[in-house]
Parts: sequence; C-alpha cells; structure tokens
Amino acid sequence: MKYYIFLVLAVLFWSGNFITGRYISTSIEPLHLSFYRWFFVLVLLLPYILINYKNLIRGFKKDSLLLVVFGAFGIAGFNTFLYYGLQTTTATNALLINSSTPIFIILISSIIFRTLITKVQLLGVILSTLGVLYLILKGDINHILELTFTPGDLWIVAAALDWALYSVLLRFKPKDLSSFEFLTITTIIGVIILYVAFISQGFTIEFSFLQNNEILYSLIYIVIFPSILSFYFWNMATIEIGANKAGQSAHLMPIFGAILAYIFLDEVLQFYHIVGMILIALGIYLTMFLKRAN
Repeated sequence: MKYYIFLVLAVLFWSGNFITGRYISTSIEPLHLSFYRWFFVLVLLLPYILINYKNLIRGFKKDSLLLVVFGAFGIAGFNTFLYYGLQTTTATNALLINSSTPIFIILISSIIFRTLITKVQLLGVILSTLGVLYLILKGDINHILELTFTPGDLWIVAAALDWALYSVLLRFKPKDLSSFEFLTITTIIGVIILYVAFISQGFTIEFSFLQNNEILYSLIYIVIFPSILSFYFWNMATIEIGANKAGQSAHLMPIFGAILAYIFLDEVLQFYHIVGMILIALGIYLTMFLKRAN
C-alpha cells in the first residue's frame, strides 16, 4: 500500500509543477528553468555525493549507458519539453495531452515487453480517460469546439512520450543501486546534458533572476517537491508495481489541479468536477486494484 501512497504524492507534487511552471512561464526561459531546477537539486545532493561517491562511481561504471538513457529521458528531457510547451499552450490543453501518458505507457510496454492488458484494466483506462475529458470539457461536449492547438502542444506530446518511455524502461533499473543512488546518478547525468544544451544556446550561468521572488519561491518548491521527492517516490513505486499500473495515477493530475486551484486560486468546485473525479477514481480502481477472480 505504501507504494500507492508514494504514487499519489508524486503526482500531487507534479500537479503543482504544472501550476508553478505555467505561473512563471513569462518570467524565465524554459531551458533556464529546467537547468537551474536540476542544478539546485544537485547542490542539495552534494553532501550525499561526497559521502557516497565511491558507490556512485562504481554503479555508474557498471551500467553507464543505461544510466545515461535514464538521465536523458527522466531528468533532462521530460521537464524541458514540458516547460517549452507551457510557454505557448493552455493549461487545459496540457492536461488533455498529458492524460495520454498512461495510454503511451501501455502501448510502449506492449511493444517492448509484449505486456498484456486485461479487459478490466482496459475498461479502467477508458473510464479514467473519459473522466479527464469530462473535466477538461467542463461537462459539456460543445466545449470541444473551443479547444485550439499550438506548437506548444507538440512539446507536451513529446513530454508525454518521453515520460512513458522512461517509466517503462524503469524495469531495467540497476538492482545494485538504491532508489536514492539511482536518483543521484541520473541527476548528475541530466544536469550535464542540460548544461551542454544551455551553453550551446549561448547562455551563461548567472543568478540575478533569483531576485524575482515569484521565480525564487517557485523554484524552491520545484526543486524539493516535484524533483527530489516525486522522482524518488515514482522510481520506487513504478519498479514495485509496474509501469502499466503506475501510469494510471497520471489521471489524478486533473483532480489535484482542481483542488489546488480551489485552495490557492479560490476557484469553486463545480458539479462536473465531481463527476469527472468519480470516473477517474473508478478507472484507477479497476486498473490498479481490482483483481480478476480465479
């Protein structure tokens, strides 16, 4: 049960990442936000790195190529794509596209591992997806005519595909590495990749942007919760319960988004929120918890 709690917390913190990322999207470049996010994570991890550097070096040497793949997809890729997308797309479109992540996970898993999905699980995926769509359309199918798509939507698609592949490949996480060692090594790799992209765009490291309190406080939240805690929780839980089941928890993001908007933005919960949440909860139950009778 604790791994399901970890999944819920990871998705809750990531929901906040969508909100803060969109909130400061006009104040900081996407590549800046992605790089400095993981740069400061690395700063916080430095004491752990200095104490355990021998184990970390040994672990990297043993599975270097695989760990580079995880660092590229999980650390460098996903959030960079997400932040670029949030520059030019609406939060509604981002949530709609992000809801496709569980579907991508199932498709990629079936291609790579020939993983089968039961009829009950398929029904759960359909119900959760309908719940997400119901929330986004505010309970009125006519709202679909109001949706517009931008280049940012393609970045969100890339982010969803990136995260789906990362989650499926977690099956290959080196067993000799603890979850925290794995997070530390992939963070180092991700920061190196982001730094190369950063300087290749002509940027230089400077911290004057931290004088903006909105960016500073948002970055503090992003570094601690969606970065260190969410990745640690997600990696542990996905390895234990499998990518197909873990991926369905992404459908919780619209629910958490509505709740966070209610708490922090004084938005009122409507009837369609309740209906959507029920469909999502039922779909997650069928997909993750209901077991077929023998």
